[in-house]
Amino acid sequence: MNGIPLIEKYGYFLKDLLAASVAPDVITTENVYQEANLESRKFMKLMMKENLLEGSKINGLENFRKFYDLVKSGKRGLILSEHFSNMDLPAYCYMLEEYGDDFCKDLSLSTVAIAGMKLNEANPAVKAWAEAFSRVVIYPSRSLKAHESQADFDAEMEKSKKINMAAMRAMDHCKKNGHPILVFPSGTRYRPNKPETRTGLREIDSYLRTFDYMILVSINGNCLRLNPENPEEMTQDLVTKDTIILSASPVMECRKFRKEAMASLSDDVEDKKSEVVQKVMDALTAQHDAHQAEYKAAYKAATGQESDYYA
Repeated sequence: MNGIPLIEKYGYFLKDLLAASVAPDVITTENVYQEANLESRKFMKLMMKENLLEGSKINGLENFRKFYDLVKSGKRGLILSEHFSNMDLPAYCYMLEEYGDDFCKDLSLSTVAIAGMKLNEANPAVKAWAEAFSRVVIYPSRSLKAHESQADFDAEMEKSKKINMAAMRAMDHCKKNGHPILVFPSGTRYRPNKPETRTGLREIDSYLRTFDYMILVSINGNCLRLNPENPEEMTQDLVTKDTIILSASPVMECRKFRKEAMASLSDDVEDKKSEVVQKVMDALTAQHDAHQAEYKAAYKAATGQESDYYA
């Protein structure tokens, strides 16, 4: 796979990025909401500018506009996005600001992403990267691991509950105050040959019940790809120049989508909530597929080569 490890490509400004970092190393109930560090954001913009190829574009700008207007009118707005890499959120924000209309910068700056604790606690460089964007930090259910004793597991379970309760309160405050909430419904980056990473989290069903309107965001192209030799170490992800096609679906009413999805399920389906969320994932995949030919044509026009990328 082509690409240069992130730490190798951009190690030269790591010292400055770390010096700009102010986010906490440990997540508690008191710091689950973390506002964007605009000093860190400058480095993200530099990376996007250097690696986005000609032909990158936004599809469905009118859908973003309608969604933005609804949020500004007081409606609770949800953005559900595909998740290929840690460049997805930077790409969303950068492309809105650089390729969008007059309202897009405010949409970018006001968006609050739901993020897992790992981004803060695993690595100082990853934390410095993540804090370029406003986030509500949660304790993902997938992160709860077995412990040596039941008492330790129970203590960790209690910690996760407290952090997530605080996160839900913070998210509720954000969405009531004009901030759209961006969620990656898979809860993890998609991995090649691991279909389980494309399965939506059951918890997303609760978002459909508590938000008013949503858009789906698909991402064709990716400037930061998993390193197959070290897929768990984020600083080893591979930086790659690429075209990105960022596409927004028409705006949908969340509860209407959920009601129709529920109605389409047969009575013998045991876990209907999970199946509803899978319909979100299926819609994201269909949207991605619909723009894949456009992405390949744009990539070829920019490079003179064929792209075989589809994460």
